Amino acid sequence: MNSQAKRLNKILEHLRKNTASSVKRLSEELNVSHMTIRRDLELLEKQNIVETFHGGVMLRFAGLAGKNNDYSLLQAATSMAEEKIGIGEAAAKLLKSEDIIVIDSGSTTEYLARALPRALPLTVICYALNILMDVTKRENCDIIFAGGQYHTNTLMFESPEGIQLIKRTRASKAFVSASGISDRLGVTCSNRYEGSTKQAVMETSMQKVLLADSTKFDRVRSTCFADLKDFDILITDEGIPPEYREYCGKEGIELIVV
Repeated sequence: MNSQAKRLNKILEHLRKNTASSVKRLSEELNVSHMTIRRDLELLEKQNIVETFHGGVMLRFAGLAGKNNDYSLLQAATSMAEEKIGIGEAAAKLLKSEDIIVIDSGSTTEYLARALPRALPLTVICYALNILMDVTKRENCDIIFAGGQYHTNTLMFESPEGIQLIKRTRASKAFVSASGISDRLGVTCSNRYEGSTKQAVMETSMQKVLLADSTKFDRVRSTCFADLKDFDILITDEGIPPEYREYCGKEGIELIVV
């Protein structure tokens, strides 16, 4: 094994343990220059193994495999990927110059973060590492990040202070994800810690947009944070059950199908 291959293995081992790292820290641990680390990371990024951001790097969906959780972003990200790309792109078309938006944690909302128009001035409120990494690449985005305790299965940060920050900040549009959608039992998520943050987002946003692929319908998870009728817009794919098309029409929810 040559020296670069050994470094790459050590970098990946480090990232599996730490989720994310800085170029500086990797350089110090491997005792090589910053430029050498950047070349190594460029190679790993081309192979879609890592994702880099200003001064740092993370393993894509880092730290998720092998965790004993009911939900992990790793599992979610590999499901319905093409549909989620379309949902994210459709959501991005709703944006207007100077919008103040919330992008919720999740695998579907990550595709919205990737699809943000580069030339459009926006303020983005977020609280998940994967979302933050994508919005930092947009030069015209002002970012408000609500931090707190980090949860590896969703890449989400949450805290009472973060929730208060969200409650003090008004948004023109909130783009919210869900793990389950039921016309009777509401819109649900898989982790209890997500619920309070999502509720705060719903309370402080003028327009609520639900991003969900069709596998989420008629599915219930443990924590309910809203009723389906609380949303103004639902963006999903062609697999949406017919009864939910009827429900949206009855409740005045704009339905966008990709």
